[in-house]
Amino acid sequence: MVVISLLNQKGGVGKTTLAIHLADLMAREGKRVLLVDADPQGSALDWAALRPGKSRFPVVGLPKPSLHRELPGLSRGFDRVVIDGPPRVYDVGRSAILASNLVLIPVQPSPYDVWAAREIVDLVREASVYKPELKSAFLISRKIANTALGRDVTGALVDYGLPVLKTAITQRIALAETAAGGFTAFDLRPEHASTREIKALLQQINEVLR
Repeated sequence: MVVISLLNQKGGVGKTTLAIHLADLMAREGKRVLLVDADPQGSALDWAALRPGKSRFPVVGLPKPSLHRELPGLSRGFDRVVIDGPPRVYDVGRSAILASNLVLIPVQPSPYDVWAAREIVDLVREASVYKPELKSAFLISRKIANTALGRDVTGALVDYGLPVLKTAITQRIALAETAAGGFTAFDLRPEHASTREIKALLQQINEVLR
């Protein structure tokens, strides 16, 4: 079993959208997937409640500092676990990191996000003392199309000493509009540029995990 968490102490970086789409794509590829909503706001749970019919994967709420201790029992029988992490909840964020094999840190292309990333990087480094095999990487999220901002932010993030995934996720209405009905872009616009980016992202994630 592999546990992938999307974490950033800063809100509004697209963690929930990414977590849901990654979980959906992995389930479509035949993996048994569990999505863990570790955010007290419960956005992933709200999405699951709206979803019509049977979902390809279950969503459970676990916004607790004991997440890393409870998850092994909850995740028995699954191939992949995706954790949608909380902003500004240090003890839960730390627990999610300890539960993970890979921590993805979504960062918007802005100087403010680069500066704010230090908090989650510090948490990852702290956890790495106890989990030396832990992998982590930045992910440029909500990039504005046809701008150099993503490239500029990639250069700025290098100073933190963590890799930056090559695939950036562009801010697209196709990703945002699906949430209100409990859908994903794979349901409504499977051939869209947004789904191609998610597929490329998952391919990179699998390469990192290998």
